[in-house]
Amino acid sequence: MQWLPPVPEHWDEQRAKVFFREVDERSRTGEEELLSVSHLTGVTPRSQKNVTMFKSASYVGSKLCRPGDIVINTLWAWMAALGASRHVGIVSPAYGVYRPHHADSFNPAYLDYLLRTRAYVAEYIGRSTGIRSSRLRLYPNQFLDIALIQPPHTEQDQIVAYLRAQDVHIARLIKAKRDLIGLLTEQKLRIIDQVVTRGIDSSVGLKPSGIEWLGDVPLHWDIALVKHVTDVRFSGVDKHSHDHEMPVRLCNYTDVYKNDKITGDMDLMQATATAGEIARLTLKAGDVIITKDSETPDDIAVPAWVPVGLTGVVCAYHLGLLRPEPGRIEGEFLFRAIGSARIAEQFHVLATGVTRFALGKHDVKNAVIPLPPIEEQKVICKWIADECKPLEEAILRAEDEIKLIREYRERQIADVVTGQVDVRGWVPGPDDVVAEEDLVVLGGDDELDTDGEEDDGDD
Repeated sequence: MQWLPPVPEHWDEQRAKVFFREVDERSRTGEEELLSVSHLTGVTPRSQKNVTMFKSASYVGSKLCRPGDIVINTLWAWMAALGASRHVGIVSPAYGVYRPHHADSFNPAYLDYLLRTRAYVAEYIGRSTGIRSSRLRLYPNQFLDIALIQPPHTEQDQIVAYLRAQDVHIARLIKAKRDLIGLLTEQKLRIIDQVVTRGIDSSVGLKPSGIEWLGDVPLHWDIALVKHVTDVRFSGVDKHSHDHEMPVRLCNYTDVYKNDKITGDMDLMQATATAGEIARLTLKAGDVIITKDSETPDDIAVPAWVPVGLTGVVCAYHLGLLRPEPGRIEGEFLFRAIGSARIAEQFHVLATGVTRFALGKHDVKNAVIPLPPIEEQKVICKWIADECKPLEEAILRAEDEIKLIREYRERQIADVVTGQVDVRGWVPGPDDVVAEEDLVVLGGDDELDTDGEEDDGDD
């Protein structure tokens, strides 16, 4: 491969079809363990993941995979959403499953590291087909034609042991950064919660709100239902493109879940929508978007704010769009209010479901928020921005440090699995003890869950 550096002379190199074959074994019950395919952690049980997408009603007909199989999300191979399974389980019927001709040809963990290196990702991109970079597909004949490098099995085992030991140290460092982010975020949320329910001036007289969870509010504030200060619109725009519709960019569930603001410079998905959907759901300045479906109640009504109107950007399914009434409520204040712990709790309680939770439009419309005068809302938003700026800057620094740590790990893995660094003489030290619970953090909350492609607007 042109992307691969020279490898040790005693390593083998053959096309993937020499080692693997495609299999299409289906589940008859759908009761096997559901597996998630991630660009960070490969193939792992979905129960171990903190994902933001949704489970299907039935998994009958899903593809079965077994330990040692390579599983590839055909649509997201360009993002390295693939890996070698260490479990018996089920994956999407749209995924590719490849089984080794001989069980002892590869250590699955070695393959797991190798197949997500940049050299191999470049090969997937070069061999994939599709009209847009974000919709490339890697089909079986294209994958099986890629060359795999194969060190002796004892070397594969040594490489895996070395990298897992290094991963433990990296995971502990990432966890420390994440713990710091958690503390800073908690402090930020406390500041916001206090000011959107009590105001800035602590000397102002208070009155009972009449709502137990809200408590007292300033005397001159109102209590409003969301439907009295916003126009609530639910979206059904899915990710499919249709010839009879117009091209748009979609603001999707993960765009809202992972960001406070929706802006024009974000990498938003290309899709299509009808003229009516575009007229109703194009994002305008001041709009607030909330998640209305989730696998956990805590992920219900996570808000994002639209500071500037975005022509050609449409709110996608699993989301609700709240358009503020001019002169009644500021979009930024609405975003801050819904995001506060005390006010958000009512949405968590209203969400219904057992394995999948959802907010109805009636629930959103009849949710309660405290309502200061419009000019005071602007002052509160400015105060929050000023007070939270140092905390947000510290959070960004910690997040940037995590990205650098991940980049270091990525380069280290690439050098070791391609033989640029010889680890045959490595001997583990007393601190190189590997515990699986330490490694979980290598996935974590910043992970893109590519399994969402299975879920195509069925609400």
